[in-house]
Amino acid sequence: MNRRQFVRTATAAATLVRTSDVFAATAKKYDLIVKGGRVIDPSRKLDAIRDVAIANGHIVAIEANISADAGETIDAHGKLVVPGLIDIHTHAARVKDGPALCLADGVTGWIDAGSKGADGIGETIAVAQSAPQQCRVLINIGRAGVIPEGDTMDISRADVALAREAIGRNREMIAGVKARLSRDVAGTNDFEVLKRAQEVASSFKLPVMIHMGQTMSPLPKLIALLKPGDIVTHMFAPPPNSIIDDSGHILPEVMAARHRGVWFDLGNGRAGHLRWDTAESVLKAGFLPDTFSTDWTPEGRASQVIDFENVMSKFLMMGMSLDQVVACATVNASRVFPVFRGRGTLKAGAPADVAVLELREGSFEFDDNFGNKRTGRQRLFPSATVLAGKRVATRA
Repeated sequence: MNRRQFVRTATAAATLVRTSDVFAATAKKYDLIVKGGRVIDPSRKLDAIRDVAIANGHIVAIEANISADAGETIDAHGKLVVPGLIDIHTHAARVKDGPALCLADGVTGWIDAGSKGADGIGETIAVAQSAPQQCRVLINIGRAGVIPEGDTMDISRADVALAREAIGRNREMIAGVKARLSRDVAGTNDFEVLKRAQEVASSFKLPVMIHMGQTMSPLPKLIALLKPGDIVTHMFAPPPNSIIDDSGHILPEVMAARHRGVWFDLGNGRAGHLRWDTAESVLKAGFLPDTFSTDWTPEGRASQVIDFENVMSKFLMMGMSLDQVVACATVNASRVFPVFRGRGTLKAGAPADVAVLELREGSFEFDDNFGNKRTGRQRLFPSATVLAGKRVATRA
């Protein structure tokens, strides 16, 4: 190699090194850093002041002080940083703007729990398919869906063949079957309705979610039909046929159901599902919910439910710890439906769905479904939402 060739080679090598250094610096640049918040991630047993770095739609790092450059920074000092909230019982697909309204409250994943049956399932699926966040729908075993006169008060509406056909056409978007069993919904048909729901679900290896509380049949008779992976929603519904007996003890059939893998969900809602004294007795018995959900509707946004954070705050008031409350809205919920697997966590490599919340101290009034009010000293509020690594609009 002569001198000229050596100089050219050396110059090229130096250029390559500089180019590599520039590339390395660029590669370390984050798209977004959520700085200085109290990170609560029950999936990692983490509760500490940390920065959360995000790149390419995924969590990259959680460290005490991340100084690298970022395209955007969210100042979370004095706030909570938690995984994106997952609401497994909503009716967000009833209205076109439902998904966006939920997202503004930090809800980065949701399930529409049986708004429609076989006759109208296409309507809720269309809303879910256009939603910005991960979501699926449950098909109501009542072919007409939720109706004022009772979904399955006429047992002919619990049409197994039609439900199977609807799932077969929309298998990707239908995550399970909903059976509403209260006396004003199914009447004396509740047991048969649940049997038919299981018949449909078993054809596709899907879970059934039951809406319990004030049923005509005793709860033990109904709960005996539930299989691992099924969900009991409205778990704090008062008698008749609550999950506790008159002495405040959890029914043995309920304990057995949990042991075999049945999930127990809050389902706040607005009518007949949550009464303070029942919730107090259940929690006192040590039977904590697996998941929180809102039973969200546009009407509920104006009263009782308000938002997911308000629902979570009710159970801070009832004595659950902040870590337990966050777990019920994140990592626990992520395990119920396959669409949420790998979410509900802030571990490195996970999808970058993040909710930034404000925990305010003061005097806050909370409602159950029976006109009873209680006052708590803490209330969570949505502050910012990150979906797939990008900041999205937050409720004012």
